[in-house]
Formats: sequence, C-alpha cells, structure tokens
Amino acid sequence: MERKIKVFAPASIANMGCGFDVMGFSLDEVGDVLEMSASDGDGIEISNESGVPLPEGVEDNVVTPVIRKFLALTGRSAHIGVRILHKIYPGSGIGSSSASSAAAAFGMNALFGYPLSEYELVECAMEGENLASGGYHADNAAPAVMGGIVLIRGYEPLDLIKLPVPGNLFCAVIHPRIVVSTKQARAILPTAVPMHDAVRQWGNVGGLVSGLYSGDIALVGRAMQDLVAEPYRKQFIPGFDELREHVLKTGALSMNIAGSGPSVFAVADSYGTAAAASEIMKEHFDARGISYEVFAVKVSNMGARVIE
Repeated sequence: MERKIKVFAPASIANMGCGFDVMGFSLDEVGDVLEMSASDGDGIEISNESGVPLPEGVEDNVVTPVIRKFLALTGRSAHIGVRILHKIYPGSGIGSSSASSAAAAFGMNALFGYPLSEYELVECAMEGENLASGGYHADNAAPAVMGGIVLIRGYEPLDLIKLPVPGNLFCAVIHPRIVVSTKQARAILPTAVPMHDAVRQWGNVGGLVSGLYSGDIALVGRAMQDLVAEPYRKQFIPGFDELREHVLKTGALSMNIAGSGPSVFAVADSYGTAAAASEIMKEHFDARGISYEVFAVKVSNMGARVIE
C-alpha cells in the first residue's frame, strides 16, 4: 500500500560571517518542496518538476544517499518515489543541497513513523551534502532539519547546539544568478590562518553567541565579521565591498556572504530595515545586468516539516 506526503525544508545561511563551517540559520518561507511516497518493493525513483535544472541520474541527486542512509539506519526496505516540486537554484549559497537533503530525511522519517531522532536526521542529510560538496558539513543541514540557529560544536561525535533566535532578527538575502560551486569556493581558501586573524575570529564567534543569548542585536551585528573565508570568496561577487557600504547605510547591522556564495545577506533589527537593504541589493545587481532572487524575511525557528 502506497503512503504519500509532501514535505518542506527551509533555505539556510551557513557561517553567519564568523562561524565558518560551525554555524547556520534557517530562513522563513524560502525552501524546497518534495512529494515523497513509499510502497512495497525496492529502489528509488526521482522526478524533477521544479523547473530548476538538476542532475538527471538518480545516483547524482542528493536525495538518493539520504534515503539510503535512512533505510540503512532503520533496517527498512521500500520503493521510494520523490517528486521535486519546488527547488532552490543549485550553487545559490542558501543551502540548495541541504534543503532537498533535509526534506528527504524528514520525509522518510514521517513516512515510516518517526523512528529517528533529529540528530540522526541531520546525519542522513549530511550524506546529501557530501555528494554535493565532497564533505560532511552540517552548517546548512542542521538548521534545515532543526530550524533556527544551530552551532556545530563538533563532528566526532556530532554535537549540535540550538541557539536562541531573538524576536527582532530579520534577514535580507539576494541570490544573483551567477553560479559559485561549493567545491570551487572551498578550493580557493588558504590551508592556514594567521594567528592574529584566528584570535579575532574566535572573539567574534563568542560575541555572536553571547549576543544571541542576551538578545543584543547590535552585538550580533558587530560580531558577524569574517576574516577567514570572505577575503578570498568576495572576488566571486561583483562589487561586493561597494554593495556592503551601501547596505550598511540602510541601518543593517552587517552584510556577509551566505555560505560559499554567491548569495549575500544582511541582518537587521526590523523588517523595514531588511526590506530597505534588499532594495539596495536589487539596485546593485540591476546596474550590472545580473538577474537575481531576493527575499526579506524573519530568521525562522522552523525546520523541515510535513505540509500536506
């Protein structure tokens, strides 16, 4: 007998400036939608109805290793059907692979009566991240599954800490339609970080966590400075420094690269400021003839979930 559900998983922003590979948060309203079914038999069948170009082979789609990990962990077998109904563009920097991976993990859990914990679902979703980027990273996968702001304290074993989301934390994010692959963005990074930069980065991470717990949004903004990845990755984003200068004039608290880029995001203490920052972002890429998607949303406490 076939069981069928529809699942949403949110877009997410990794790093949060200073938290390279160890922090990320989920976005309200933006994400992937999958329809998933389970029936007697074996195998995986995937159809892409999103209008977004994706790998055609089952083995090349990030949901496949996620499904296989779930089945291996639970000892189940079934024929799994996946219809991809809505998809974030790959290479966007707002967790495209993680959204599908998280939706697939959560959907499998729902279809089979929720046998796995949130941590185990994150581990399943990380299988999709590994296929997409060649590494087991949770800074997008964890917030896409769990929602909110997540700190990855360690991977051996996986240690996830859900941080508080202040009620007045908003985000403007723009995805310019230029592709920067995660593998390309990681390859450009240096293999060592100077001690003085590392010390400043540690201080920023501590300040960011402190600001989230205390609700000090100004401290959150001051702390979201990246000395590790941004100096190298900003070359992929036309006019990055000029854009940040103009965005901060709107009253936004900070502007950073979203994950590996090319998306950029700004945090603000009100929706009005986030919306103003998004308008500046649109003007910036309009002037360069680059198409885009842009959002002004609240940082969300909700992760993957069944929607039908």
